[in-house]
Amino acid sequence: MTEPPAEIITGAQSLVRALERVGVDTIFGIPGGAILPAYDPLFDSSIRHVLVRHEQGAGHAAEGYAMETGKVGVCMATSGPGATNLVTAIADAYLDSVPIVAITGQVASGVIGSDAFQEADIRGITMPITKHSFLVTDPADIPSAIAEAFHIASTGRPGPVLVDISKDALQGPTSFRWPHELALPGYRPTSRPHNKQIREAAKLIAEARKPVLYVGGGVIKANAAAELKVLAELTQIPVVTTLMARGAFPDSHELNLGMPGMHGTVAAVGALQRSDLLITLGARFDDRVTGNLESFAPNAKVVHADIDPAEISKNRTADVPIVGDAREVIADLVRALQKQAEEDALVGEYSAWRSFVQGLKSRFAPSYDKPAEGLAPQTVVERISALSGPDATYVAGVGQHQMWSAQFIDFERPRQWLNSGGAGTMGYAVPAAMGAKAGAPDRVVWAIDGDGCFQMTNQELATCALEGIPVKIAVINNSSLGMVRQWQTLFYEGRYSNTDLSTGPESIGARRIPDFVKLAEAYGCVGLRCESEDDLDDVIAKALSINDVPVVIDFVVERDAMVWPMVAAGTSNDDIKIARDLAPDWEEDDL
Repeated sequence: MTEPPAEIITGAQSLVRALERVGVDTIFGIPGGAILPAYDPLFDSSIRHVLVRHEQGAGHAAEGYAMETGKVGVCMATSGPGATNLVTAIADAYLDSVPIVAITGQVASGVIGSDAFQEADIRGITMPITKHSFLVTDPADIPSAIAEAFHIASTGRPGPVLVDISKDALQGPTSFRWPHELALPGYRPTSRPHNKQIREAAKLIAEARKPVLYVGGGVIKANAAAELKVLAELTQIPVVTTLMARGAFPDSHELNLGMPGMHGTVAAVGALQRSDLLITLGARFDDRVTGNLESFAPNAKVVHADIDPAEISKNRTADVPIVGDAREVIADLVRALQKQAEEDALVGEYSAWRSFVQGLKSRFAPSYDKPAEGLAPQTVVERISALSGPDATYVAGVGQHQMWSAQFIDFERPRQWLNSGGAGTMGYAVPAAMGAKAGAPDRVVWAIDGDGCFQMTNQELATCALEGIPVKIAVINNSSLGMVRQWQTLFYEGRYSNTDLSTGPESIGARRIPDFVKLAEAYGCVGLRCESEDDLDDVIAKALSINDVPVVIDFVVERDAMVWPMVAAGTSNDDIKIARDLAPDWEEDDL
């Protein structure tokens, strides 16, 4: 009996079938000439397409969706400027290890390289900022390219993958053939750690007297929060969670010292500097954590576990390097420590160390001074957290409001906190919150944004309003590019060159251009304003009660508030300041 002839379909139909096959339920994008053939079969697909207002918004929305759900986020754009508008989001995803697949249309294969209308070598442009990229010119190759792209994006160290498809490949005839196996001979991520390295790490942990669990975002990517808690409670070793790892270990846990780095807690920074062993899990010794690298944790040995072997010993030489998935590494460490204790009675003793770091934690808890008049931005963040709780998701832009959010939101669960850590992308918050809400429609999603960041991508309010994505936007409005202004105050003698945004009230010389309340209403959202702590809880409660449309709140805050503690760029973490010209008194005893 002969098989029936294969169904002949277009490459575009094959693309949509492939996306359905890998489980895509949401795509963020904008149609255009080269990608237009793909939009016709998408019209009949079960996949939801969210029509954004700018391709950068599509990319950040895909990131937010991925970070919220743990699935691969998908964005789509046309050739030339459509594709290049994705570059910032792709770079952002690359630095923060976010699994997204960017699908772009390309000019017809016959004119590639001829400077055809809306042609850009997007594969070449994004090569340094993608895990892998495909240029597909044969419609028969589309299913395998999509299957491989999603596998690469979501395995090993997650990250962005580009699939660029020529217009004639989308229009040409083909038959849909799903690959039985992936042709990726050079791609074999190591997930299982080496037993010898695990044993060496366990030995160092038992011998140490001042160890710290230095936890990075890789722990969240690996879904290893439960295993981390077991390890911390078994060993009773203090924990620091980087900006990308907030929520990996509950803030309420007595062993959590908070966030390290430039604007980290005194307890976290002090513990790292005085440690004799860093158990580094899914972190990469970023300069914002280490400060001056030569003076970072000078007396500490290093156990460094990461899924990406390129990160190990890149910035700080590891005494015990471990390549593997964080979840498996931590689980194996727990077993090794338990076995070590049973067989050799070799157990670490850290009570004096814990007492010291807990003293730092109690004496230098995050705090701030409230202004004589006006609203403190830290208070706004604290009350949003208190009234919304840990079940909410919090997405931040970049700048002072990002740091205040990292400091004053109570993080109790993984994937509770989304932000642009590596790239520091202004404009991230609104579209990323949109993506997170699309991925988790039953969860309250707050975008905590600055008045500068908000103006970069607030056109996506139109998308949220029309698509029924009721995010809540808190604009921390100090009428300034706040973090730049802080640096101008501290390092440029208060010469405020080009940091005034004129978004605040006339009392500080601004004209409210734009008026964020009116802007929100113009976009079909609810607009609210709060200028007094007396009204703060009521305004937040009102925003929380509105669940059918997006809400934008203009929180008019004190202009001169600064983020403390602070380690100035390029200086040693030992030089941390808790206020201007004020350093902590360590009261250090012999340990």
